[in-house]
Amino acid sequence: MTRKVRKARYEDLDILDVLYENARTFMHTHGNPDQWNEGKPNRIDLAENIENGELYVVENNEQIEGSFALIFGEDPTYTYIDGCWLNEKPYAAVHKVASAHTAKGIGNFILSYCKSRCSNLKIDTHKDNVFMQNCIRRNGFIHTGIIYLANGDPRLAYQFSKDENK
Repeated sequence: MTRKVRKARYEDLDILDVLYENARTFMHTHGNPDQWNEGKPNRIDLAENIENGELYVVENNEQIEGSFALIFGEDPTYTYIDGCWLNEKPYAAVHKVASAHTAKGIGNFILSYCKSRCSNLKIDTHKDNVFMQNCIRRNGFIHTGIIYLANGDPRLAYQFSKDENK
């Protein structure tokens, strides 16, 4: 098994549409019916991330097994937190983590990759997304509080900082 990460391309969009739809279905059937509802993230969101060089895929033998966005710079959603970030240093945000559920460990692989690219990471997830919460904690992220999306929906916020996570 040779997993690798590469930047997503426009020609990946058909596969990514299916991947994210399957991820939504998985979440909804595993006690998380409210996250990624209304078809989000959608093709337009993914194409924008591709255009900005922020969307990645995990491949194994040229088959896409997962996808995620790694976005460097300030995320407006993380400006206010009901809690406290570990630090105020520059960071990258990890978003849109999805697995094809064809192999184990995709979430761990993604977060490990992100930690190799940036020593200060922020991520959030829905309170009902127990699978993602467990993956985030297993990878050394610390729960720092609650952030609110633009529509007001709360999300559990986590941060990994190489300096603070020793």
